[in-house]
Amino acid sequence: MDKQSRREAIAAYKERKVRQGVYVVRCAASGEAWLGLSRNLDAQWNSISMGLRHGSYRNKALQAAWAAHGADAVALEVIEVVDTEDLSPYMREGRLKERLAHWLAETPGARPILA
Repeated sequence: MDKQSRREAIAAYKERKVRQGVYVVRCAASGEAWLGLSRNLDAQWNSISMGLRHGSYRNKALQAAWAAHGADAVALEVIEVVDTEDLSPYMREGRLKERLAHWLAETPGARPILA
């Protein structure tokens, strides 16, 4: 790859649109659900699953469900992509927290993933 192609690839990576929003991690075996917000929905599962695989995830109930039922029983689902493109970082964070609170109220039995 020549220098110009590399520069173009780096610029394209920096300008990409990152999806932000609310997700749910569900354990199919136990029926438990944990809701969270993410500034990068596409990378969120990688982050969570790495902690779970290493046995060091911060949410002990989710870690216990992973240990008891295995990786195949736990999955992440995006429930809302929040448009934050025209917002300041402060307003973006507020909008994400507002949508998370909405989904916590609308999803019986679900808990926040990082409470």
